[in-house]
Amino acid sequence: MKRTLENIENQFETFQILNEDGEIINEDLMPDLSDDELKELMHRMVYTRILDQRSIALNRQGRLGFYAPTAGQEASQLGTHYALEKEDFILPAYRDVPQLIWHGLPLYQAFLFSRGHYHGNQMPEGVNALSPQIIIGAQYTQAAGVALGMKRRGKKSVAITYTGDGGTSQGDFYEGINFAGAYQAPAIFVVQNNQFAISVPVEQQTAAKTLAQKAVAAGIEGIQVDGMDVLAVYAATKEARQRAVDGEGPTLIETLTYRYGPHTMAGDDPTRYRTENMDNEWEKRDPLVRFRSFLEKKGLWSEEEENKVIEQAKEEIKAAIKKADEQPKQKVTDLIKNMYEELPSHLEEQLEEYSEKESK
Repeated sequence: MKRTLENIENQFETFQILNEDGEIINEDLMPDLSDDELKELMHRMVYTRILDQRSIALNRQGRLGFYAPTAGQEASQLGTHYALEKEDFILPAYRDVPQLIWHGLPLYQAFLFSRGHYHGNQMPEGVNALSPQIIIGAQYTQAAGVALGMKRRGKKSVAITYTGDGGTSQGDFYEGINFAGAYQAPAIFVVQNNQFAISVPVEQQTAAKTLAQKAVAAGIEGIQVDGMDVLAVYAATKEARQRAVDGEGPTLIETLTYRYGPHTMAGDDPTRYRTENMDNEWEKRDPLVRFRSFLEKKGLWSEEEENKVIEQAKEEIKAAIKKADEQPKQKVTDLIKNMYEELPSHLEEQLEEYSEKESK
């Protein structure tokens, strides 16, 4: 068949398993998850929604620094992560702290990261991840390199990275997927299309009808998924991971999702570029509401069970912020010492200068 723009776009119809009412519409594509695994997935989504609410409150109290809200993107974030194995390597963007926490980063360190404390960027032993990348799209080239390293060492693991729809307009995005495709590196590239790069709608960033079809240029697999459907996100990621470890190369996954809050807590006002009607339409697709309905129909979830998760989250968050408060304050010398393995001469001089000041 002659390849045209139209038939390329038709390849990327949105993959979905649960509709907005929590009903299975693609039974054959239902992932093989036990009842306990389904409940654990819901547990993580509820916990993460509470973490987001509390983090926003802590930010407003001045107890956190930089924070990018996550409500609305739980299915995209946790559905992809739930399909991973412990040995897989995560290269997150700045909104992807929840994946790091569920991968093993202690919650108090996540709070320290928000404050700009160096300890928040120190991954514990056995947590295969980099700290969240602030530079838009830079993690895509890094993920290609990590994945190639895994391949050369014969590891049966993958590197997964995340960016938003705006990240696909960056050169690093294309360089990363092209490099990984050329070397058939075991990478999963997730584009969380929450419709706006800060205030710029996706249709003003690209003429492409989908972001998933950008995979075609790199010669890799691409799929567009309903990012509010946690089962579809999980299934797509699980398949992508299997393809990667089987030597079949990387996959680009576009998750259609939405952030209910501002881009970050640093003064963004979403009412200036989003309509109330748009917000209301996406709230009907809320990933927690949809998955809750599905589980309740199966007799696997209840209000009592959800309240237990909410209380657990609140208690653990309270303990974590207290522990973060108790950590030693970061000093200028700490920052200098952590810049390089071997300090250049000008930083040696600065280290000496500040060491003298701190000793007084």
